[in-house]
Amino acid sequence: ARRVRGTKQMERDQRLISFAKAMRRDPTDAEYKLWFHLKRRSLNGFKFTRQIAIGSYIADFVCREQFLIIELDGEQHAENTYDDKRTEELNALGYSVLRFWNHEIMHETEGVLDTILAVLEHQISNPSPGLRFAAATLSPAGRGKNGSLGR
Repeated sequence: ARRVRGTKQMERDQRLISFAKAMRRDPTDAEYKLWFHLKRRSLNGFKFTRQIAIGSYIADFVCREQFLIIELDGEQHAENTYDDKRTEELNALGYSVLRFWNHEIMHETEGVLDTILAVLEHQISNPSPGLRFAAATLSPAGRGKNGSLGR
């Protein structure tokens, strides 16, 4: 059985999708640089999409097959409690969240790519304190709330 969404929910979803499309057209320098390395399965064949609506949020980069979201943060994200809430909600939808500062993308690109690849290939199980990685845990029914994939 398919759940019918209310008009307000559909309008909110459409606004979120429109905003994501606008963000794809005007990436930050860091987003542009990272996308150059992730697009077209360039990172060991893993497929990424960018600026994708998931739940109530727009994720910067998503590898759906590995349930990994990569978020790029500028200085405005330092000690931001909103990001913690956002990460918790994305984790609840079954997605792990890996965060990088914009300056890391711009000046330490190879290290960032190595870290992303290590997470994708499940080589990082107990990350260092400096790594901003929030792994999602599996619920008994599957990933996320009630087995939902958050799609």
